[in-house]
Amino acid sequence: MKILSSKPVLLIASLLCTVAIAHAQEATAPPATPPLPAVPAISWEAPPLEPFSATYQALYKGKEAGDAIMRVTHTGGAQWRVDMQVVGRRGFASVLGLNLEQSTVFEKRGDTYVPISQATVRKGLFLGKKVSGTYNWQAGTAQWLGDLKKERTQPIPLQPGDQSALLINLAIMRDARPGGQMHYRYVDVGRVRQHDYQAAPDTENVQVGDLSYNALRVHRTNGGNDETILWIANGVPTPVRILQREDGEDRIDLRLIEYQGV
Repeated sequence: MKILSSKPVLLIASLLCTVAIAHAQEATAPPATPPLPAVPAISWEAPPLEPFSATYQALYKGKEAGDAIMRVTHTGGAQWRVDMQVVGRRGFASVLGLNLEQSTVFEKRGDTYVPISQATVRKGLFLGKKVSGTYNWQAGTAQWLGDLKKERTQPIPLQPGDQSALLINLAIMRDARPGGQMHYRYVDVGRVRQHDYQAAPDTENVQVGDLSYNALRVHRTNGGNDETILWIANGVPTPVRILQREDGEDRIDLRLIEYQGV
């Protein structure tokens, strides 16, 4: 029973009057609005780490420029390998260096991906780069050799959880949840950077060629003028789209055409 006055009541008549008013208000009050049904949480399940081969259409500044292939291979025991090859076939894409091969050998230790070695080969008419690196976990350092500035060939102290560029893509596939945040320490090609990502609270429809995916948008929050956005879909082991933007404009855009287990 609700009493409207919170002050002490000295007379019985006053108390009875207060009670009567409270009963009258309860009698005339409209029925309570039933609570809204709870909105079910998005059912999201991270794909297991399995071998696959995925083919992407590659666009450069919004125009079709070539294609890309990402592969994950189980090489035995706890060891795996992830490869990405981007080939520019049209226009200025090949001239400007949209010909890139990257690979990372890594170990799966529980739910953690531990890089062991990394290699990058970039080809273009006016440039070329070949770099290889080793993550020496016993010594606690990583080091790259090849076509790099001298300061980027110095040993880098390692920390648990350090990832190469390609491993961050796989880690996002493993870790992303609607509305979640992800934090990785990028150690690759002689550089160290913090990569922070935010997943959207809900999925959205993403059109990739003739296919439409209900995908979760994940974007890097601390890249400054260099944006990285990935869209991932339930049941697909690789991002359905990877977009890199510079100064607010699309630069490299990879859109999934097909994928299959190997």
